[in-house]
Amino acid sequence: MAHVMAEGFKFRYLKTPVHGLDPRVKLLMTAMLFALALLSSNLYQEALVFAAVGVPAALARSLKRLLRIAALSLTFSLMIFAVNMLFGQPLLESAVITIRFLGIVAATSVFFVTTSPDEIEYVMRWFRLPRDFVFAFATSIRFVPVLMMDLTQIIDAQRSRGLEMDRGNPVRRIRNLIPVLIPLIVNALVRSGELAEAMEARGYGAVSRPTSMHALLMKKNDYAALLVLVPAWSLLITYFLGLL
Repeated sequence: MAHVMAEGFKFRYLKTPVHGLDPRVKLLMTAMLFALALLSSNLYQEALVFAAVGVPAALARSLKRLLRIAALSLTFSLMIFAVNMLFGQPLLESAVITIRFLGIVAATSVFFVTTSPDEIEYVMRWFRLPRDFVFAFATSIRFVPVLMMDLTQIIDAQRSRGLEMDRGNPVRRIRNLIPVLIPLIVNALVRSGELAEAMEARGYGAVSRPTSMHALLMKKNDYAALLVLVPAWSLLITYFLGLL
């Protein structure tokens, strides 16, 4: 499971129309899809949301990755469904809320699946967010797959030494996680120390307003994408709000 999660967080560049778009356009597209998923109020509208998410995902050849991410969110989705049923919500309404959550996850995943950590950092700088916050966020995105791979290797190593993680009562299973969590935390602390030394060696913070070698520039494909996205989103949002 950890290996599957790590693969889901890894960014892979593919030569597709979506991957080649300006990250600001991809962020706008994700915001539009997120708004549609948030405003969906019935199964038909949610089907339209998944269809809208599926178009850029198919163009980016990332449908399998989105399905994998949705599968990882399935446990939490079932919890949402169970809680709604527990508080007396009708079956159909509980299903709508659960599917809406999956639509939100799928909509936001499109951006992270098709945008590299460097591009995310460029967008955050373009918004003139604090430099330390931008660096921390971009670094966390880069390190999540690494930590997940570390977790996979530690679990495999401990199981080869006889650790049984899937047996016993819940308290015993939690105790069995200690031999996994301690090496993982130690590895994270070692990496953070190495990162701090690398930042210091490169003079991080020596200049209050550092410049960047990369500048975000809109291309013809970006403007063409906007000409398609904005009218399509306007039409869908009008229908979702009941104005059509």
